[in-house]
Amino acid sequence: MSALPRVAAPVHAGVLVPWANTVVEAELHRTTGNSVIWHYARLVPASRTTGLDARFLKGLLEAVPGALAQLASLPLRHVYLACTSAAFVYPETIELAQRDAGVTLVSAFDAITTVLSERAVGRIALLTPYPGEIADAEVLMFQRNGIVVTGCASLGIDDGYGTIAGDQVRDLIQKVSRAAMDEAEAIVLSCTGWPTFDLIPGMQQSLGKPVISSNLAICLDAQRRRRPDGT
Repeated sequence: MSALPRVAAPVHAGVLVPWANTVVEAELHRTTGNSVIWHYARLVPASRTTGLDARFLKGLLEAVPGALAQLASLPLRHVYLACTSAAFVYPETIELAQRDAGVTLVSAFDAITTVLSERAVGRIALLTPYPGEIADAEVLMFQRNGIVVTGCASLGIDDGYGTIAGDQVRDLIQKVSRAAMDEAEAIVLSCTGWPTFDLIPGMQQSLGKPVISSNLAICLDAQRRRRPDGT
């Protein structure tokens, strides 16, 4: 009688979710199935606001230690900060949080750059829901990480990302020049808070390029850590 094939055990991962985000929990498990068991804690800013501004982002980062404490009794080696923009707007604060976390704290932005590096992607088209200045900051941070942004388009809104319709995301493609889209090796949908799970297959087919969202990048990074060489 032949032995049953060995199936890799699921990895357990923590996720720190901005308190008004309604999308992360809905999308992560749909991507990973039983390969990752997700454990969530909420980041509640002292301001109790939800709009994407300095007060909100700083408040999320200040809430990281308390959210990590909620997960402290779990046998976790990796915890994901499911806010892409906080990581590239305040990179020094993220570095301090990662140093003091006691676990490997991976931001959604870090997950994106890791996936792009693994796929040897050096040129991307960037689509975001963010206000213009936040999108500009992300372009700069990608460049600092050695990734060229051939074109960027943003919805220019600061709140209510969970209600963004699929057509709004797809329409952003038309705001990137054909030349920039042709030059890009992949499309990045930045932000964990807008619903993109159901859009990615159709966008990849129509564009003929990989499409990486913030939530997909978190999932791919977590699954990578199931491999023997994952860290």
